[in-house]
Formats: sequence, C-alpha cells, structure tokens
Amino acid sequence: MSESAPPARKLRVGFIPLTDCAPLVMAAAKGFDRKHGFELVLSREPSWAAIRDKLMSGELDAAHMLYGMVYGVQMGIGGLQQDMAVLMTLNRNGQAITLSRRLSDRGVCDGASLARAVRDDPRRHTFAQTFPTGTHAMWLYYWLASHGIHPFDDVNNVVVPPPQMVSNLAVGNVDGYCAGEPWNALAIERGAGFTVAATQDIWPDHPEKVLACTRACVDRQPDLARALVMAVLEAARDLDTTAGRDQAAHLLARPEYVDVPRALIQDRLHGRYDDGLGRRWIDPHALSFFDDGAVTYPWLSDGMWFLTQQWRWGLLDQEPNYLAVARRVNQTALYREAADRLGVPLPDSDLRASKLMDGKVWDGSDPRAYAASFEAPVAA
Repeated sequence: MSESAPPARKLRVGFIPLTDCAPLVMAAAKGFDRKHGFELVLSREPSWAAIRDKLMSGELDAAHMLYGMVYGVQMGIGGLQQDMAVLMTLNRNGQAITLSRRLSDRGVCDGASLARAVRDDPRRHTFAQTFPTGTHAMWLYYWLASHGIHPFDDVNNVVVPPPQMVSNLAVGNVDGYCAGEPWNALAIERGAGFTVAATQDIWPDHPEKVLACTRACVDRQPDLARALVMAVLEAARDLDTTAGRDQAAHLLARPEYVDVPRALIQDRLHGRYDDGLGRRWIDPHALSFFDDGAVTYPWLSDGMWFLTQQWRWGLLDQEPNYLAVARRVNQTALYREAADRLGVPLPDSDLRASKLMDGKVWDGSDPRAYAASFEAPVAA
C-alpha cells in the first residue's frame, strides 16, 4: 500500500477461545484481510452471550457464532430479537460430548449405559451446553433423546461458557457437557472426563460455527462484508493443508487465542482422537474448514435444521416459515459473489442431504414434515 493510500478500514470481529475460530485467526495472521482492503481486529470474548450482546450493540462488526444462536436471535428466542446475517459457515464437525470420570467409574461408557444410570440413580444428573439455542445444546439434546433420555424431563441442563466446562466437570457441578475443542481433549488430559461421542457421530459433516453479523451491517456495507468473506475463505482454503493446520495449532495455543498446550489442539484438529478410556482412532469426519467450498457455503438447509430443533424443544412460540427465515438470514448471494471472485466452487442447490444417527434423513425439502417426525414440542 502506498503512503498516500487511506488506512485500511478496521473490522472488529469477536471469537470464543475454541479450535474452530482458526479461520479468523489465520485470516489475520496471514494478511488475507489486508489483501482484501481491511484490517481484521480480533476480540476474544468470554461467552456466547457477550458475543450476542456486543453484536447487537454495535461493539462488534461481526463474529464467530454458533449457527443455532444466530437463528435464535433472528427469532427473538429469549426476548432479544434482531435481524441477523450468516455470511458463511466456518467449519463442520469437531465438537464432542464429554462425561465425567465419576460416571465411567460406575460403568457408563456410551449412551445406553448412561440411560440406565439416569434411570436408576435417584439423583438428577446435570448436563451443560454453551448457549440455549446454540449448536451444542441441539447436539446434546439430540444425542440424549436418541438414547431415550429427555433433555428437560429426565435431567437438568445448564449453560456454561466453553473455557469453564472442564473445571465445572472436575468439581462435580455437571455430569457431562457438549462443547467445542479443545475443551473435551483438556478434560481427558486432566483426568476429569472422557469423550462419549463426537458430534460428527450425531450428524456426519454437520454445520457448526458461522461468520455472522447483523443484517443492518450487510445492508449498510455489502462490499466490506464481501471482502470479509473473501479473506476468511482464503484462510479456510489454507487450513485444508497439513501445514496450514499445524501453523493454526501453533497460533491458537497462544494466550491471546485459546491458551492451552498445542498438542491438545493439534491432535483433534488433525482428526486424531483418544476417548480417554483406551480407544484411539482417526475420525473420518473430523473438523473441516473448506473442502472445495462445501464447508463454507451457507446452505439454507443447514439453517433450517436448527429451526426444526428449536421448534421440537419448545423454544419457538409458533412454527416458522422455515425457508423464508433461512433465505433472509443466510447471505447466499453475497457468498456466491465472494466465492466466484476467488474461484471457489459453488453448488447448484442451496439444499444438501444428510443422514443423522437415528437414521432420519434431512434434506430441507419438507421441514414441517421433518419437524413433525419428532414428538410434539415441549416447553423448555
């Protein structure tokens, strides 16, 4: 940039200390932001509630967000409503459900044995997730329900910020939790818990975090929003390489980002799993960031799925027009413009098909029928 050029516009983007904030960290570290005409200023936030509140107040321009959380704000769940925008998906897979060592000592090693423990123990078990409308809540509820455990009637569920999960597990405040990495790997390293399921066991190649902002921000500065997507897309593409992931693990371990030993980040970032009970494997659906653009595309069907689950669990007062909401929130046209400029492949459809752990197929074609295939909504 020449000395006479104006300073780059600064974009303040929030993130939670999780491995899957990697595309944002690498976009700044590798200068993809400057390449596209702005400066990415990353802001480490203490909780998802802080991310939401700072976006709504304008303290943040955009953020690393839980997919379902964006839709929760759009629908006004919890009393706070604002029109939101999903610019792109940041990652698939890579979260986990961790149970306490106290449960493994009682013979719990999977969903079936947990269901027996919940049924036979007069003490009511408590499970944590990271935000009431977020991805971790939906994965936890889906997994529990698939094993016959009602997430509200049979157990308690509470909200705990990701970095506080392990300490709460260790002291017995919770019996298990669903969170992103490296907070599951850390529980094993500290002897506090074990991985009972990876979230890709629930839905292989599921959507997870998104790059999001308010709809007003997109409407006000679409060119800047597109530049942000382009910078993060370049970082996501770089994370598809072994070298890119190794570099990301090194950076994420720093205190200003995730602040845990690099090995705890690196193994699961590469799909190398140890459940803490002696099983080790290379996960075929590990954390992914790009996959020729299949990961990053803001599929309308992905957004609609979270609405079906929010309806299922009684978080919505009335059943929404699923497709209309997804079309308003997910910025597919803006994403397509950004991807086309970078030569990133684009799909022919805004819907994709997947099979979940219980055999149900989700393709977004009939969301009302899919939602109705579960038991009637309950009050959360």
